[in-house]
Amino acid sequence: MQVFREKEEVKKAIQKAKSEGRSIGLVPTMGALHEGHLSLVENAIKETDQVIVSIFVNPTQFDNPEDLEKYPRTPDQDLQLLADRFSNIWVFFPEAQELYGNEILSENFDFDGLETVMEGKYRSGHFDGVGTVVKHLFETITPHKAFFGEKDFQQLQIIRKLTHKTGLPVEIVGCPILREDSGLARSSRNERLSSQNREKAAFIYETLKEVQGLFGTESAEYIEKWVKERFEDHPYLKLEYFEIADAQTLKKINRKQSGNQYRAFIAAYAGDIRLIDNIALDN
Repeated sequence: MQVFREKEEVKKAIQKAKSEGRSIGLVPTMGALHEGHLSLVENAIKETDQVIVSIFVNPTQFDNPEDLEKYPRTPDQDLQLLADRFSNIWVFFPEAQELYGNEILSENFDFDGLETVMEGKYRSGHFDGVGTVVKHLFETITPHKAFFGEKDFQQLQIIRKLTHKTGLPVEIVGCPILREDSGLARSSRNERLSSQNREKAAFIYETLKEVQGLFGTESAEYIEKWVKERFEDHPYLKLEYFEIADAQTLKKINRKQSGNQYRAFIAAYAGDIRLIDNIALDN
């Protein structure tokens, strides 16, 4: 495993790999790696010749400075985890100034409304920050394919829109959500949960599974009301939002239409830890 900390260094290595006919796969992460991240790496290894994992806690996508400060950082553990599991991958581990230059600022993007709903509604400037860092990474790494988890499904659709609008020649590959035994979606934030809250947070996925069953017979309006009532009665979890939306446009559903794909999205707090999840709905 090879670790790069400078852009020029990794660019040279990539240029050489491409000259040898190797395809490049990128797995962008913010560190605090877990099995969900490792599953993305495994998918990338199957589909590309040289996999690069980036580890970078991106400051521009946090609207809450306290959340940025508390975000788990385990660099030594991350590198060891990758080295133990994968022998031939590369890791890009830059400092903020190395990636951004002297001004660590977000660009402003228009994602055709994908950025104004759900996470965008509750996290001001978040997707400008995501778009900025992903654009920097794509321009530095120039991957053929980039791999993202479907847990952040809104982010996945926004990155697809980013490549379309910027013309960056990267194929975006969405990978299934990896879950703990309880059903809780794997996330670096889970490590900050108390043991009690971690156990109780499985209720989020339980609710989504029930929504999946209800979607065949009940209206979106009924299901939304039902979910809100379930969370009102829960002593450990506080619902921030629940929405059923078109999987492509992320627009909130008014009426189900045959042939369209829909997903249910949820954000909830367990104590002061914010958790998100989603699930595909059969139509």
